[in-house]
Amino acid sequence: MSKRTLGLLVMSYGTPASLDEVEAYYTHIRRGNPPSPEKLQELKDRYQAIGGVSPLTEITQNQVSELERYLNETSDEYTFKAYAGMKHVYPFIADAVAQMAQDGITEAVGIVLAPHYSVMSIGAYNKYAAEAAQAHGVQLHLVDSYHLEPKLIEALVIRVKECLSKFPPELQSDVKVLFTAHSLPEKILEMGDPYAKQLHETAEAISNQVGVTNWETGWQSAGQTAVPWLGPDLLDKMQQLKEEGVTNLIISPIGFVSDHLEVLYDIDIEAQDLASELGMHVERTSSLNTDPLFIQALASAVLKPLQDKK
Repeated sequence: MSKRTLGLLVMSYGTPASLDEVEAYYTHIRRGNPPSPEKLQELKDRYQAIGGVSPLTEITQNQVSELERYLNETSDEYTFKAYAGMKHVYPFIADAVAQMAQDGITEAVGIVLAPHYSVMSIGAYNKYAAEAAQAHGVQLHLVDSYHLEPKLIEALVIRVKECLSKFPPELQSDVKVLFTAHSLPEKILEMGDPYAKQLHETAEAISNQVGVTNWETGWQSAGQTAVPWLGPDLLDKMQQLKEEGVTNLIISPIGFVSDHLEVLYDIDIEAQDLASELGMHVERTSSLNTDPLFIQALASAVLKPLQDKK
């Protein structure tokens, strides 16, 4: 039986390729409004602190390649041709869909490299993708979330256990685990958005398998806007935990799937600096990046909408 060729649209946030591109990137995030010189310099300083450029682009490219390879090796029914589409840098989502159509792709699956659904996050990516697909005559099946994919949970369980092992055995039962995701504007709660609930469900599934009872979910990397964002912020939460007597902490950023600024700066630099001030021992779970378990989780999520339509 010959395999059907399907497009695979893998969507990610994107990151500037150099410090020279930071202003255009930041302006795009701000919907065409250039940042103030102070805000621009602040963001550039953060990139410089992690080496001048984020590894996100390279990691995303590798994730896309690995997912395409795994699907093509394991699927008896489809041959997938993968395209990366970014939200804030080239190639944009619309560019990727246009290239897909130009290559003769008429049907595709779209997935975002973020496991938890919000109308303001994955919902926005999927909206851009659906509009582009409609314009180019591509039938597009979209994945909303995959926050409870068994292979995803397995990969995250391994990481929490690895972090626990870095604490003396007699202290492990006292270690607090804080599962974090990118904060979003608070108004999503009034909308009945599933984002916070899905984060809690992922954290609960991990904790149940690890056998951890001392855990919470939390928020980080909130945008600087006039509207309130979900909180308390990670740094405020750490202060609060210290006041409650917590001195051993694992930060597990399960809302992120790659090493990038919100992990390498916000946690590894900013949160660790605060931990030193507070006298806390803080460990971070390693990012998923191209972990084969994560690639398998993505593949399972990609195939589900195709199975559902049968």
